[in-house]
Amino acid sequence: MDKILISFILIAGLLSSNPPKEKTNPFANITVCHQEPDGMARFALDPRFIALHPSPELINFTPTGDMIEFETPDGNKAKAYFLPANNPDSKDWLFVYQEWWGLNDQIKQQAEKFHQDLGEQINVIALDMYDGKVTTNPQEAGQFMRSVEESRLESIVIGAKNFAGTEARIANVGWCFGGGWSLKSALLIGDQNIGSVMYYGMPVQDIERLKSLNSDVLGLFATEEYISKEIIETFAENMENAGKDLTYKIFPAAHGFANPSNPRHDKEATAEAYAMAMDYLKKKFKG
Repeated sequence: MDKILISFILIAGLLSSNPPKEKTNPFANITVCHQEPDGMARFALDPRFIALHPSPELINFTPTGDMIEFETPDGNKAKAYFLPANNPDSKDWLFVYQEWWGLNDQIKQQAEKFHQDLGEQINVIALDMYDGKVTTNPQEAGQFMRSVEESRLESIVIGAKNFAGTEARIANVGWCFGGGWSLKSALLIGDQNIGSVMYYGMPVQDIERLKSLNSDVLGLFATEEYISKEIIETFAENMENAGKDLTYKIFPAAHGFANPSNPRHDKEATAEAYAMAMDYLKKKFKG
């Protein structure tokens, strides 16, 4: 009995001299990006969403444009792939927004296609929204999209608008992450915006924000779970309530169907969607 008592006293003494450490929060050092509620970032790390994005295949691409640099309002600089109009006095601009992979060769190639098919009469600029980060890894792409600060993205857009000039007439086009930013860009650019083409991007649903749009919107969506038919129909209803026009089609194709480097690329849907985009953009710039 005495041995048991002595053992108890020794253990109690050890515990009092070495109190247990406070539990620490394992997430305390993680910076959470405050994306808007209807942004794609909220499911960027969802394995099922990531599975919609198989690693892109390599493409043959020889650039004819130039990488440029411009100032941004946050005191930094941003880069972009730039294809100037043949007419140096042209005030027409097309802002091109990348998928979640970053500003890769496929987006540059797509910018060149728009530039050529618009008769090289439009200044086309593909913005580097990740400040140089590019990947072919779906998990890493999700991390990029999740961690980028909304304020930095907005600063890049405004910096590009300032680079284009106060007289610029700006249309926007983007895919996936960039599809959402095509619409956000249209909102940020204000009365200089003349149009927005969204390829399977998450739409802004705030009616009060949508009321400030200076143009209609063309939506080219896929058949999928995340940017679903219900979300798109809600967007259409909100656009109507905001007094804005939306033309859209939900293609019977997978997310990312218009990307030629996507193993799930759908040539037929791509051709139809591109024809709709070109018809829309030609009318905007002609007007």
